[in-house]
Amino acid sequence: MPLQINEVAPDFTAETTDGPMRFYDWAGDHWVVLFSHPKDFTPVCTTELGAVAKLKPAFDKRGVKVIGLSVDPVENHSKWALDIAETQGMAPNFPMIGDTDLKVSKLYGMLPADTAGTADNRTPANNATVRNVFIIGPDKLIKLMIAYPMTTGRNFDEIIRVIDSMQMTAKNKVATPADWQPGEDVIISGAVSDEDAKTLFPGYVTLKPYLRTTKQPT
Repeated sequence: MPLQINEVAPDFTAETTDGPMRFYDWAGDHWVVLFSHPKDFTPVCTTELGAVAKLKPAFDKRGVKVIGLSVDPVENHSKWALDIAETQGMAPNFPMIGDTDLKVSKLYGMLPADTAGTADNRTPANNATVRNVFIIGPDKLIKLMIAYPMTTGRNFDEIIRVIDSMQMTAKNKVATPADWQPGEDVIISGAVSDEDAKTLFPGYVTLKPYLRTTKQPT
């Protein structure tokens, strides 16, 4: 069955550009962004890997670890990194998993569990579903999943916005509205009574009994 939000992210061992790793040990108690690629030396993914490399300080600031995955071997990843540095201005500065046996892709539901063989002789079209973003919390639960087509580059500023929302709402009894940006008003959780809201969120605004807004908690 496909993975769902709030399910436990599967643990695994893999070869990466930083050497062998066990996912849970590497993740520790951090938030994690795992994003996947159907093949090395693909054009859209080349731009994405450069974009994430440039955003790594923003992820570091939020205590988020980033890891990429492609079905090709890590030796190819290292060669691809040279092209990424040349064309995008920065090479990947985070580990890249070499999922040559397709184990992680199948474990995370990006390829059918009965997919036979290895990465050899597979094309990007064969692996078109290996273009996912997973955000995993410190509790190892999946917090977000997005799947992208090969023709559409991912918006990693949006990924950072989502992380800001999830990290803030995990600590406070609030949610964020559509198109929310850090610093804007938030929505009080429906689990908070009006009486408790007066104490927790003084000055809150009631638009409807089920829709109450307040300043973002600091």
